[in-house]
Amino acid sequence: MPMLDSTWKVCVLIGVLVIIRMALRFDGGLKPETRRSLIEFVDSALIALALVFFIIRPFVIQAFYIPSRSMEDTLKINDRILVNRFVYRYLGPKRGDIVVFKAPPKALETSSGSPEEKDFIKRLIGLPGDRIRVRDGYVEINGQRQDEPYVRERPLYTYPAPEDYMEGTLPIDGDEVVVPQGAYFVLGDNRNQSHDGHRWGFVPRENVLGKALLVFFSWPPKEPGAEGGGFDLKRLGWRRLSDRPKPIPFGVEEPLS
Repeated sequence: MPMLDSTWKVCVLIGVLVIIRMALRFDGGLKPETRRSLIEFVDSALIALALVFFIIRPFVIQAFYIPSRSMEDTLKINDRILVNRFVYRYLGPKRGDIVVFKAPPKALETSSGSPEEKDFIKRLIGLPGDRIRVRDGYVEINGQRQDEPYVRERPLYTYPAPEDYMEGTLPIDGDEVVVPQGAYFVLGDNRNQSHDGHRWGFVPRENVLGKALLVFFSWPPKEPGAEGGGFDLKRLGWRRLSDRPKPIPFGVEEPLS
């Protein structure tokens, strides 16, 4: 999911620039002022690459692209987003944050992809100690149904599922799952097409990489039978990533608008 995340490609690019920089030191028939300008340009490019790939990207801001439908309609295939890798070093994640994390081993075991290390993006639903249940198309947190305006469609599954009781691998208390300390429970906004926590469990705190900030580029694939397609200016910005779940008052059967 990360963009430009192949370290060897970055190193090759830096190596090429270094070779060019060294070659420019020799007289190749260029005018002195032209050679000086080229050297300054290469030096600037090397400094920029070093800052972006070895300081800003690993520790502050990183760009990612969205490869799947698991977060629709909040995030669509080919959306490009910026992720803050700095904020969670000092502040804990909050319920409703869209988080990027390293997929835990169990998620990769049941994933249809290759067994390599992967980064996932989902919405944080359960904090440590929260009691989670999914029933009748609603997520319930600590006994209260949630209004989730960002969800594409209500989940058709139940959680914990019957097989979860039989396997005995989840911390189930009654008919609720208790999120362990030092871990989080996450779900995709496209609930019925998301490979997420209801299938493989919890995300350890140390796996969380950062918080999705904004969409800076959107070119979703054209849906069959739909008009238009291409660059979508209306999807840019941070607003679509800022929604939060809200408890539905007891006795109210439908979510508040």
